[in-house]
Amino acid sequence: MSTSAAVARDTQPAVDFGALKARQQSAWSSGDYAIVGTTLQIVGESLCEALDLRAGATVLDVAAGNGNGALAAARRWCEVTATDYVPALLERGQERAKADRLPIAFQVADAEHLPFADQSFDNVLSIFGVMFTPDQERAASELLRVCKRGGSVGLANWTPDGFIGQMFKTIGKHVLPPAGSRSPALWGSRARLEELFPGAVASIAATPRQFVFRYKSPDHWLEVFRTYYGPVLKTFAALDPVARDMLTNDLLALMERFNRADDGTVVVPSEYLEVIVTRL
Repeated sequence: MSTSAAVARDTQPAVDFGALKARQQSAWSSGDYAIVGTTLQIVGESLCEALDLRAGATVLDVAAGNGNGALAAARRWCEVTATDYVPALLERGQERAKADRLPIAFQVADAEHLPFADQSFDNVLSIFGVMFTPDQERAASELLRVCKRGGSVGLANWTPDGFIGQMFKTIGKHVLPPAGSRSPALWGSRARLEELFPGAVASIAATPRQFVFRYKSPDHWLEVFRTYYGPVLKTFAALDPVARDMLTNDLLALMERFNRADDGTVVVPSEYLEVIVTRL
């Protein structure tokens, strides 16, 4: 590294992870992510199969939202704990678990500071959750810390080039992300995963998958996301009416590019990375 590059790096202001976390928590607490989250249930089932969960295994679902991963693990007779830093989302997960009579422990917790001892769980998973933490290195370290030796960490992460990755890129053009923040979609790249899990890892398996969004129409999809999906809701709320119209046009253009339906409905494949990290 050149001297000038080193100086530039050292003079950069420290990232205020606390401020970033507060902003993100506010976003995910707005709207009602459970409305969108419940449509993603198939991803939880797929990830639990990829993890090859065994009955009786202890499983932690981190940044669980309304419990897609936790519910899937509990259906496989695992002993499951679900955590999130948005209490309202855990309440929605509790409702679902009660309806299905699944014994899941729900606990408010920060993914960057998990309140569990080292090596507490046979398996740790997160579905489109931990990827949104401000301090990515810290969150990855916590996932490994609470996983037993020989156990696995399973993740489902949107990729940068997939539909949701491109959606975040689109809204980032209208409202700049906070200074110092990193794109959540980085968790959907093999290179970034190897940076996040550099030690105590036997292997990292990363398999591209597709989740297909299905809505009544592009307008229906946009209505649901701008009403219930916190980051989109907050972006629209930060814009004036003219800017909102511009964002609407850009999002509908993105939808048109990805939509493979020709009957007026929405059938949009969105790439994500199914990740299995095996701990040494």
